[in-house]
Amino acid sequence: MSSTSRPPGRYLLVLAILFVATALLPSFAQSGSQAPPPSRPWMNSNLSPDERASLVIREMTLDEKISLLHGTGMKDLSPMSPLAATHSNGGAGYVVGVPRLGIPDIQMSDAAYGVRSSGSNGRYSTALPSNLAAAASWDLDAAYEYGALIGRELRAQGYNMSLGGGINLAREPRNGRTFEYMGEDPILAGTMDARVIKGVQDHHVIGDIKHYALNDQESGRNAVNVNIDERSMRETDLLAFEIGIRESGAFAVMCAYNRVNGDYSCENKHLLTEVLKNDWKFPGFVLSDWQGTHSTVKASAAGLDHEEPGFIFYDGEFKKAVQSGQISAAELDDHVHRILRSMFASGVIDDPPVKGVVDVMRGLEISRAIAEQSIVLLKNDNAQLPLDAARLHSIAIIGAHADIGMVSGGGSAQVDPPGGNAILPPGKGQTRWMEPVWFPTSPLKTIRAKLPHVVVQYDSGKDVTAAAALAKNADVAIVFAYQWESESMDLKSLALPENQDDLIADVAGANPHTIVVLESGSPVTMPWVGRVNSIVEAWYAGSSGADAVANILFGEVNPTAKLPITFPLSDADLPHATVVKPPRESTTHGEPDAWKKIAAGLPPFQIYYDEGLKVGYKWYDAEKKSVLFPFGYGLSYTTYAYSDLKVDRGDKVHLTFSVKNTGPRDGAEIAQVYVALPPDAAEPPKRLVGWSKVPLKAGESREVTVEVENRHLSIYDVKAHGWQLVPGEYTFLVGGSSQSLPLKETVSLK
Repeated sequence: MSSTSRPPGRYLLVLAILFVATALLPSFAQSGSQAPPPSRPWMNSNLSPDERASLVIREMTLDEKISLLHGTGMKDLSPMSPLAATHSNGGAGYVVGVPRLGIPDIQMSDAAYGVRSSGSNGRYSTALPSNLAAAASWDLDAAYEYGALIGRELRAQGYNMSLGGGINLAREPRNGRTFEYMGEDPILAGTMDARVIKGVQDHHVIGDIKHYALNDQESGRNAVNVNIDERSMRETDLLAFEIGIRESGAFAVMCAYNRVNGDYSCENKHLLTEVLKNDWKFPGFVLSDWQGTHSTVKASAAGLDHEEPGFIFYDGEFKKAVQSGQISAAELDDHVHRILRSMFASGVIDDPPVKGVVDVMRGLEISRAIAEQSIVLLKNDNAQLPLDAARLHSIAIIGAHADIGMVSGGGSAQVDPPGGNAILPPGKGQTRWMEPVWFPTSPLKTIRAKLPHVVVQYDSGKDVTAAAALAKNADVAIVFAYQWESESMDLKSLALPENQDDLIADVAGANPHTIVVLESGSPVTMPWVGRVNSIVEAWYAGSSGADAVANILFGEVNPTAKLPITFPLSDADLPHATVVKPPRESTTHGEPDAWKKIAAGLPPFQIYYDEGLKVGYKWYDAEKKSVLFPFGYGLSYTTYAYSDLKVDRGDKVHLTFSVKNTGPRDGAEIAQVYVALPPDAAEPPKRLVGWSKVPLKAGESREVTVEVENRHLSIYDVKAHGWQLVPGEYTFLVGGSSQSLPLKETVSLK
């Protein structure tokens, strides 16, 4: 029976039991004889990770090598041997180590914006603002602290590998996982994600970057075939991965579900070997997305090192392929070497995690501080914000369960709120797959606590007439609106669901001092944009979201964030007016017998990225489309002025310019640098090439220097198989957003 049609049920269970029994025999024998452990030269930390991995491999049996190439299964998704998973920590993935050689188990947990499913084992995890929110800070130090908190909490819960690091570009902003990624620009996304991963790995945890590559939608993700030309792929989605991997030193890369140009990502030789391992010299290991492996021999030859979550293709079938010569000993050893090297390099062998108590208060403070740097002020007519508490007598809080909490992103990124989902019922609800989850961080309670002498009333917004009546009699109306999204689904539209557009319009009609606070993981359309004074994008704001939002609304924090993604006027303005879907939705996580369906193969359907290089703001620039709010945009309670641009053409291009805080409050400006390439480059009108976050006191001026990498000025030459600088005139533009660039200088580059 072929590997693609072999049923995984009872056969896998028997294999798992035999495998574990065989693996344990040396340990039992050693225990009975009480013999001293053999010499282990690979435990010498003065040796390089590669040297240590090579020493271990010489001592390993074939079965021990293969045991590192797969997980043991995952509850509710596949048959799992209880014996094989005896020491599992309950995370998304578990790999049995080699005890006789001192190689520990690999304990994996999903950890996009916090450690997932901690509530199921009675532990606590901090929920950070969503990854897209973190990107909105444009703050490298904040991104590092984001990853460092996750790294600490993974270790405290007994995990030594993170499954975070999402970096897919927002070619399809209705993607249900947009909130897990870092926006639409490869340089911003790659640089920010690298800092997150570095923060994780500095705590001796194996970091992971995903989903490689072009996994830009959830609809039919197991069947979709992405068609894209090589240059466009290299300059957009793959560039984000290249930067993220290079600057973080990521120890693992997770390949995606989708096909790319005909081959599944997890058996795509061009992506895994030619680009990742050969061109980028990636020394770590590639693991499949969960159930994303589709073959044995082809996947191995393509560069897939490890199958998750179980062992359909990389256990018994793999052993047969090695014994028959279909997979060489060298190919097997390369897979094992990469895994062992990552284990040594990350420190999980020399400094294994020790379970402890999470520092809850520190986590809440970090989450709040990052949220404050991530919240984007989109509109502020008539200086409606910040609110002056001394002049307020009444406030109407409306909508989005703001009396109870704030919404979070779902799927495998979902962090368990303490006490469970806050609205099912408050403090006692379970978190369920594909259902919205609210964290118990209540804007209503926070604002009431901040303003004890002000009458603060709440209306759910379900009855639009009642909500408008409450708003009419208040000094200020604050409407909280939300758009929930999750893995395994895509948004039907960027429009707010559940009649929220009508709610906002009616409240604004009743009260001219209306503020809208958005809780979303993607852009939203706003037919009411001209009727409200202020709009605040809070994203999925994490465990301390209500505190962060209140501090922004009342001016205790001056907003500094800028959009990492364009807000279009309508879905019709996107490169693809509707999400491309298969005739019938393909299998996703949680479906019965999902493994059987995937193992049997799914017929592909096609998506064509004909927009090519034009991703995000580059699309709107090239197509001359107006937008609601542009990439890089964000307001402040102060103002800034730019002057004195100079471009120095040395080995690298250096730009110097001055930024002055011309307003009444201290703040921080995210100064952005773009470049328009020569016409011969055949590029979109401009691209981001650098930025600097500049803290400024009121009235202060500062000279800023931004260094631009040569690669960021280059194009990918497919014929030359590399990056090349096109000779000609380069126009550098500097300012506060992609559409506000007051400084300009053109120079000739060779």
